[in-house]
Amino acid sequence: MKKTLKIWTLAVFILFLFPILLQLLPAKQSDSSSVMLKQKAYIVYASNVLEAPKPSSDKKVLIHFTHSEEAYEPITLAANGKVAVSHKTENITKLGDKLQLQFAAYGVEADLLPVDIQKVMAKKSIPYHRSYKTIRPYLQQTLADKTYDIVLDIHRDALGADKTTVSVDGERYAKVAFVIGKEHKNYTQNYEVAKRLNKEMEARVPGITRNIIVKGGPGVDGKYNQDLHPGFVLVELGGIGNNEEELNRTVAVIAEAAASIFAEE
Repeated sequence: MKKTLKIWTLAVFILFLFPILLQLLPAKQSDSSSVMLKQKAYIVYASNVLEAPKPSSDKKVLIHFTHSEEAYEPITLAANGKVAVSHKTENITKLGDKLQLQFAAYGVEADLLPVDIQKVMAKKSIPYHRSYKTIRPYLQQTLADKTYDIVLDIHRDALGADKTTVSVDGERYAKVAFVIGKEHKNYTQNYEVAKRLNKEMEARVPGITRNIIVKGGPGVDGKYNQDLHPGFVLVELGGIGNNEEELNRTVAVIAEAAASIFAEE
C-alpha cells in the first residue's frame, strides 16, 4: 500500500512539474513563423533620419520592369560566379518583391505587373529596342482595370559604381536617377512627381539621387509610356557595380519617400 502511494505521489509530482518544464524549454518556431521572419528581414533598411510617414490605406503603386533582364555584376557573381549585366534569373526583377514589402510596411498597396516582358519578346523574336512598345498593352490593360497613384518603371543604369554609389553615415546606397520623357503634352505632371520623390529621398539620404533627367528629341524614346499615367516615373536604380545591400537600402528609401508624399495628400 505504501509503495502504491509513493508511486501515485511521484506521478502527481511529475504531472505538476511538466508544464513548468515546458515553459523553460526553448520554443520551436513553426514553419509559418520562419517564413514571416524571412519576409520581415527585408524591411530593415528604412531611413530613421526623418519621422516615418503615416500608414496609408488607400494609396496604390504599380511597379514594373521594361528591361527585366538588367542585372548587377556583384549579384550575378555571388549567384553563379559569373559577372554579367544581363541575366535571365538574377536580375532587377528580384528587387520588385523587396520594394513591394517596403511599401506594405507603410500601408501602401504595391502591385507588380505580372509579365516578364523580355521573356515574351524572346519567345516572339521581338528586338530589344521595341521593349517599351511591347510592354505598353500590358500596362494599358492593368491601368484600365485598377487606379494607381504612382507608376514606377525600375531600371539599372549602365554607369559604374563610382558614379552610382553614395556613402552616408557609414552606410552605402545605390544612387537613383529619375528619367522623364518630354515627348507628350502632359509630361510636366510626371516631372512634378519625380521632383517630389527626388526631394523626399534627398531629405532622408543626402546625395542619394542624381537628379532628374528629361529626355526628348532624335534617338530617344521620348515617352517611355509615361503618357499613360500622370504619376509615371522611370527610375534608374543604381548601376552595374552596385551590390544587393546598397540596392536594398535605396529600395527602402524609395518606398519611404513615396509614402511620405502620400501622407501629405
